[in-house]
Order: sequence, then structure tokens, then C-alpha cells
Amino acid sequence: MSNEWPKWVRDDGSVVSCTEKVKVMAENFDELKQIAQDALEDGLLMEVSEAQMRKALHELVDALVNPYNNI
Repeated sequence: MSNEWPKWVRDDGSVVSCTEKVKVMAENFDELKQIAQDALEDGLLMEVSEAQMRKALHELVDALVNPYNNI
């Protein structure tokens, strides 16, 4: 699964250009997209509302915690 993900930037606006870091980010987002797609499809097959599934996925992302916030 190949996607065109955004250019990753730091908080100061500078671009993250390390090839390995960019590769890891792409792999992580490819995996996340596939898992989210699978969850959506499973929910739909189990007759869960598509709108509710999308809302739950958005809420899941919104609830993620930055463990490095105080560093």
C-alpha cells in the first residue's frame, strides 16, 4: 500500500528530511490506514452505522496522548 503522505515538519516548521525517519512514518501511517480500513469494514459488515464508525475513529485519534509533551 503506497500513499503520498505529507511532508513531515517539526514544531518550528523545519522539514524532517532524514530518510529513515520519513520511511518509518510512511510505514506507520500505511499500517494505521489499513487497520482503520479493516475496522471500518468489520463494523459495516456487522451493521454498525458508517457515520458512527467514522465518529468513533475520529474520537480515537483525538484521544491520543503526547507522552513527550513535558520534555
